[in-house]
Parts: sequence; structure tokens; C-alpha cells
Amino acid sequence: MSIDVSKPDDLPNRGLAEARDTPNAPRGLSVKCPDCNSKRVWRNGFRKLPSGEKVQTYICAKCYRKFTEPLNGSRRNLNRQATSSHNFSGSMGVKDLNSSNSYPTSEDEALGKAGSRVDTGGGLVLEKPLQKSERPAGGTEKSVENLLLSFGLWLRKQGRREKTVEYYLSILRKIAGNSNLADSESVKEFLMKVDLQEKSKNTYIAVYSTFLKFVGGRWEKPNYKPVEKMPFIPTEEELDALIAGAGKRMAALLQFLKETGARIGEALKLKWTDVDFERRVVSITPEKGSRPRILPISEKLINMLSILPRRGERVFPTYKVAAVSFRLKRKILAEKLSNPRLLKITFHTFRHWKATMEYHKTKDIIHVKELLGHKDIENTMIYVNVEKALFQYKNDEFYAKTASTVEEALKLIEAGFEYVCDMNGIKLFRKRK
Repeated sequence: MSIDVSKPDDLPNRGLAEARDTPNAPRGLSVKCPDCNSKRVWRNGFRKLPSGEKVQTYICAKCYRKFTEPLNGSRRNLNRQATSSHNFSGSMGVKDLNSSNSYPTSEDEALGKAGSRVDTGGGLVLEKPLQKSERPAGGTEKSVENLLLSFGLWLRKQGRREKTVEYYLSILRKIAGNSNLADSESVKEFLMKVDLQEKSKNTYIAVYSTFLKFVGGRWEKPNYKPVEKMPFIPTEEELDALIAGAGKRMAALLQFLKETGARIGEALKLKWTDVDFERRVVSITPEKGSRPRILPISEKLINMLSILPRRGERVFPTYKVAAVSFRLKRKILAEKLSNPRLLKITFHTFRHWKATMEYHKTKDIIHVKELLGHKDIENTMIYVNVEKALFQYKNDEFYAKTASTVEEALKLIEAGFEYVCDMNGIKLFRKRK
């Protein structure tokens, strides 16, 4: 059962309830989505407050916003006490995070002007966090959430995209929920204990370092060395099983990822005007510094796109909607087919599969580089090793070529030849027949 962005009823009915059906919600009060005011909400487990108390969390069945239950007076006080443990000395205080007046309009409002030097005692030193104007009238100190929102505003002014800003803030909220943002040693302890891969921990470190740059702090960064792993490459049958078991819109999205090797962000940017139904090609709007591409698609995908309703300029739903639907369907199919390997498939797995299969078919690394939109061929070379590991040939036959100059070597590489070694000053290349 797929979840269509336009059909909130596609969400499972299990867990749909108003607050009057929830034991720990204020009696007689209906839970409403803070964004769209819909009363159709889906219970999504519990969230543990820093005070140790658990509160019910929900997902809106209409707009898929995640939020927690309304807090009564006693819980609100507990939340204030818990929030105060994450305050920055000299620049922040405690304020109700649910207040409609808590959103800052500028860095000045959120931070004010701290003293010339504040040592929090945890290894983090704030030296005039922001050289801004005096704090606004009233001088009310703001909460941690206000500081994070102000940090988001600062990132936007630095040219960061909205999606990137949301990602940064989500990481900082996770750190703040498990440590003290003003105490770098507390953050290090959280990173040491959290169950994350080293690559993800380095992402957290980079985000926190950017945050410290914003507030004028500094710290001695921990150094995690990620273990390089080959990407997981499923079989085509496993990808097709996911596509066949999904709803119309999700199936079209997965088929699009399979045929084009596009990133999920590039796929979700696709507009109806980017699809040429007559020529059977699509225009890819790049992300992450990649190159724009025009790629061919199959008649099958054209037909899948043709039957989709056009409710806006975008072909596919938002990432939140797509991710919720995909994870739900993936879990159901993995259990139904008794194949736990399906749980390892992500949106990005389709890109890995396409690149590996395309190199296996063409043996042309330049072609794969252009297909993926890479600017640096080093990012593409990983698929050469993946292809060799998956397709171990015996008694291979090759075309052999030599090159004595850089120009000759470049031409051979562009023709799909791979470098083997040097011999007497001559470079040897080969290409599988």
C-alpha cells in the first residue's frame, strides 16, 4: 500500500486518533497539526525529554508534519527546566519553545550581545558571539531553539539551500537533545557513545563546527576515520520487486531512479515540463555541484508517468512523503518475500546499481561519469572496482593499446581503456572485448 501525497487516507488507520483517545493528553483537547490544523494524526511512538519524561509524538496524515502532543502546565514547566540545561551562558535564557513569539526575525533578536568573553567551563569559549547591535527592547533572553533558528537564518544568508539548512538544524537538535550545545566536551561524549558510523559522526562534527563559527566559539575536534565500504548492489530482480509492489507514483519514482541513476533530490525536482514524452528524454536539474543532463528513458517509464495525475508542476511528492511511503512498502515487501536484503535498498542504491551496470555494459568510465553528472572522475572510479568484484571473469580477452604522451593516454581513457602499468616509459592500457 503506497502513500500518495494527495491522499492522506492512504496512511494506515492503525494509530490514527485524536487526543481524547490518548491517555496522556489533556482531557477534552483535540490534537491538531500545528501546520494545517488537521485532526487526522498518526501516533508515532514517544520522545524522551531531557527531564526523562516521555511524550507522545504524531505524524499528520494530511501534510506529514511530525510533532509532539500539546503540553499541559506541569509538563510545560518540566520542559522549561529541561531546556535550561542547554543554555549558553551570557547569551541565552529559558523560553517556552511552543510559544508563537519564539521565532526570531534576526540574529540580533535571537542572541543579543554577549559579554566580551564567556567561558562555559566545558572547553567552549564564546568571544562576542556576534558583533551585532544591542539586544532588542525588553532584553528577554531566547531559548536554544531560537538560537538554532537564528543559525538557520545565518546559513541562508551564506547561500546555503533550504534543504541543507533543514538538515543542519535536524543534526543540531539531535545533539542538543542528548548533550549540552554550550559544552564541547558534552558533545564529544555524545559522539563517542552514539550508534553512528564514523562517516556520519564526521558530518555531525562538521555541522557543529559551522555552528561554533556562527556563535564565535571554538573547540578541538575529534578525529574519526571512516572505514571505506563498497556500496551495496542488489540484483535487478530485487529492484523490480520493490517497483512492482509499490503504488503508481512511488513505482514511477523508483523506475525513474533505476533508469537514470539520478539522485533522489534531482528526481524530486523533476517538473512535468522537464519530461519530453515524444522524444522520450528527461532534463535533470543537478544538485551537489553536479552537471545538468538530458537522459533517455524507456517506453515503460513514459507509460508510468503518463497515467499519473498532474496536481502541480512537480511530478513526484516531497522527500518526507516519498521516504515514509518507501520505508513502509520496503518493510512490507521484505517480510512478504522473506528477503531481508530489500531492507538495505535505499533511494541512492538505485544510483549505485545504475552506475555499476552501465560500466559493466559499456566499459566506458567517461560515459558513466557523464551519466551521473560527476565533475571529478575520481568519484566515478569506485564503480570500476564494484563491477570487477561483482563480475569476476575468467579467461578475459582484452584489446591492448600503448601511450607515450599525455594526449594519447587521454584519448585512450576517453575510449574506455583502463590504465594497467608503465613499461620502459610507455603506458599500457587495456579494454575488455
